[in-house]
Amino acid sequence: MGIEEDAAVVRRGYEAFNTGDVETLKGLFAPDAVYRVGGNGGLAGDKHGQQEVMGYFGELFSRSGGTVKVELRDVIAGEHHTIGLQTAEAQRNGQSMKQDGVLVFTLKDGKVTEVSEFQEDTATASEFWS
Repeated sequence: MGIEEDAAVVRRGYEAFNTGDVETLKGLFAPDAVYRVGGNGGLAGDKHGQQEVMGYFGELFSRSGGTVKVELRDVIAGEHHTIGLQTAEAQRNGQSMKQDGVLVFTLKDGKVTEVSEFQEDTATASEFWS
């Protein structure tokens, strides 16, 4: 697959996330995908495999009472990685958070094999989600 197809997979993933389409989202990840979340909060660390990745996404929705939304601002596709520039926002426990972030995707054969998530302010994001 080429860079255009990889960018399309990333765009579909953001759309599926924001509409709660778990089956589509799960299908975009390789069975052994790794999703890395920075920081030291309760949701930080590596998620291994589709189930753990979907579990992470489920926690975001659960902890925010379904308010989490991620706006894909731009996609930059290259030969080895596809970058998603995003703005994420959510409400939790009477507080709100809105941050820019970058997700670095590695894809193979049309499936996401690895994601590294970087937030604008990792400490704030860790505290908000813990």
